[in-house]
Amino acid sequence: MDFKDQLKNLFPDHIESNEPEEVQEQEHVLYVQKEPMICKFEKRKGKATTIIEGYEGSDEDFKILAKEIKTKLSVGGTFKDDSIIIQGDYRDKIMAILKEKGFKTKRVGG
Repeated sequence: MDFKDQLKNLFPDHIESNEPEEVQEQEHVLYVQKEPMICKFEKRKGKATTIIEGYEGSDEDFKILAKEIKTKLSVGGTFKDDSIIIQGDYRDKIMAILKEKGFKTKRVGG
C-alpha cells in the first residue's frame, strides 16, 4: 500500500486536483529617502567592518535591504541598532548597490 492509497483510506471524500496553485508574489518597494545613507569603515577587534546607517524607513525594510546586500556580496553581517554591519571593507560595492536602488550615499572614514 503506497502513500496515496493510505491517504484515500483516511480521506475518502477528497478529490484530487491537478491544477497548479497560483502564488502571487509582491515586489517590495523600499522607501527612498532625501538624506544620504552613511557608509563608513571601522575596525572592530582588529577586523575590517563596513557600517551602513541613516535609513529613515521602517526596520523591516532595512532588514530586507541588509539581507539583499549580504547575499549579493556573499559576506556575513548583521542588522543591529538601526545599522547594517557587514564583515569586510565593501564600501564601494555597497555604495554602487545602494545607488542602483535609488539611494543617496555618503562615504565616511578612511
